[in-house]
Amino acid sequence: MARETILVVDDEIEIINLLEIYLMNEGYTLLKASDGAEALELLNTHHVDLIILDVMMPNMDGIQACMKIREEKQMPIIMLSAKGQEIDKITGLSIGADDYVTKPFSPLEILARVKSQLRRYKYLNTPLTKDENEMIINDLVINITTHKVSIDQREVKLTPREFAILKVLAKNRGIVLSMEQIYEEVWQEPFFEANNTIMVHIRKIREKIEVDPSNPQIIKTVWGIGYIIE
Repeated sequence: MARETILVVDDEIEIINLLEIYLMNEGYTLLKASDGAEALELLNTHHVDLIILDVMMPNMDGIQACMKIREEKQMPIIMLSAKGQEIDKITGLSIGADDYVTKPFSPLEILARVKSQLRRYKYLNTPLTKDENEMIINDLVINITTHKVSIDQREVKLTPREFAILKVLAKNRGIVLSMEQIYEEVWQEPFFEANNTIMVHIRKIREKIEVDPSNPQIIKTVWGIGYIIE
């Protein structure tokens, strides 16, 4: 179970109570504050691994609090804001927030983002030498040598073909690959236009590694072109 401490800063008690249920159920320790000033006081007296920070609050809002926090601390910050306040997202990310979620949100989405940010932060700040045989994409770890795949520290069983497709996409991270490119790289034979093999395999991979396969966050579809891991 997780043991990290999460600081939730929001003036809406209903949101704090909702997040408390989900975060504590995952084993996280929770600290709560109703505005930015109270959050800064807690940071002076407690170790915090990640902050969930609302934008609109009395006394000191989330933008001001984020700026003050970033003067000294580097833990991940996930900002919350009402839907449609695009300027808050731009401002928050530009002053040091690591992620941004609009209200209303799914608690499971928040939980997934918390895990992703904590994993990335630990990985970037670990003093250990990076394993050259591993590719790490947020919570996804692909070991090229052992052919093992894990998501959020949970091992995932992929078939050899599924692993090969995932490896090709991961090695070309940030590049859109067509079904033809993926097929010919993995199968080493010509691709036929009517062949839906790649679509079937991608669907099966998503079912194993995505939190919500119907709304994939790892392997994304670029309609009319192919697939990408951003």
